[in-house]
Amino acid sequence: MAAKLDYHWHLRKVMADRGMFSTTDLIPPLAERGITLSSSQVYRLVVERPERLSLKILMALLDILDCTMDDLIEPIAAAGVVKKPKKAAAGGSAPDAEGLGGLRPKRARIRGVDRS
Repeated sequence: MAAKLDYHWHLRKVMADRGMFSTTDLIPPLAERGITLSSSQVYRLVVERPERLSLKILMALLDILDCTMDDLIEPIAAAGVVKKPKKAAAGGSAPDAEGLGGLRPKRARIRGVDRS
């Protein structure tokens, strides 16, 4: 079975190494290369890890920052996926339900007030 891969996005670090400390510093160089992004799109590109990225934008970033893809994208092994146990239907007998019986709150009973 093939190992699952993930990646780290280092755009913010590479920008800082080049003296670009504001996300909006990328807007004019991108525009010079024919890529128009809003300030919020550039912010998300820098701060968040992109799931989908245009190759034109990637090539423009590599050109602007004078770096390689290895500088921007670091492949890593994905963390193990933890599967949630299936829940039993209401009233069903799940193995964990028996162990939780003492931890469940008791139902409140509201009774009439005595007015003597």
